[in-house]
Amino acid sequence: MAVEPEPPHLAVVEQLAHGEELAAGTPTAVGIPGRGAGHFAGRAVLYAILLAIAVFYLWPFFWTISTSLKTVPESVQTTLLPHHLTLKGYREAFTTGPFARYFMNSVIFAVTTTLSNLFLCTLGGYAFARLRFPLREPLFFLVLATLMIPDQLRLVPVFKMLTDLPLIPGHLNWIATYQGYIVLHLLYATNLFLMRQYFLTIPKDYEEAAKLDNAGFFKTYWKVMLPLAGPALAAITILSFQGTWNDFYWQLILLQDNSKFTLNVGIAQFASGSGFNTDWPALMAATTISIAPVALIYVFFQRYFIAGVTTAGVKG
Repeated sequence: MAVEPEPPHLAVVEQLAHGEELAAGTPTAVGIPGRGAGHFAGRAVLYAILLAIAVFYLWPFFWTISTSLKTVPESVQTTLLPHHLTLKGYREAFTTGPFARYFMNSVIFAVTTTLSNLFLCTLGGYAFARLRFPLREPLFFLVLATLMIPDQLRLVPVFKMLTDLPLIPGHLNWIATYQGYIVLHLLYATNLFLMRQYFLTIPKDYEEAAKLDNAGFFKTYWKVMLPLAGPALAAITILSFQGTWNDFYWQLILLQDNSKFTLNVGIAQFASGSGFNTDWPALMAATTISIAPVALIYVFFQRYFIAGVTTAGVKG
């Protein structure tokens, strides 16, 4: 009985499995069509569109950095690259006003708010996702409803509350203080929502294993759930830091003290305090300094940020 020869593609697989070298001209893939010119043309068009969008969004940042390195006469010209590179704008930014103090104030507010959100939002998100207590769902929707209230409508009650704190003896006035601004931003409802959605994606098997080891709710949250929520923690870290660092509305209204102003308020005063003769290189240098921390944090945590935001939108 004659033995039928193996199909060509199976013979190639057998030779590769035994470590044999293939003969010259032996096809390694049978029946798979090659990519035509239309495929490469479509990819080229797609990359061109993405590149154009990237340039459109990054052009203001390029212009800001370039202007900060120009001289004052050259800053009003339309050229992108400076002809005479100089750091005078950065020196002027730090010598014209107390920008070192403004920078430290921004760091204090951003770091404190970020750390408080990391603890309170994760703790609240775990409670809303895993614990069973009365009125859990109505309370969660009530928290989400606060996202629909603009800051302008909250201005008067928030200002009145911080001017005369009702639950503290002595009725302290926390306007123009560090603690007044920090208390207002202890918890972001958006971060609470992200953490709750992310905790819903974690299998309950981990919690059941912790219960077998006699772990309580807080120990389960601290030892089990938090280590599994790395991408979500990176996401709310970026959102909290960026939201506080770039805030201008509440900082301008609540601080009201030059020694407690942040970079954003200081830059606004720098831009409006020189009349009609704006020092554009110094102004763009101060703006570049204010952008750099947020950009660096996003560059280092962008992979975790994207993973956390995308995963939080999926309910397990």
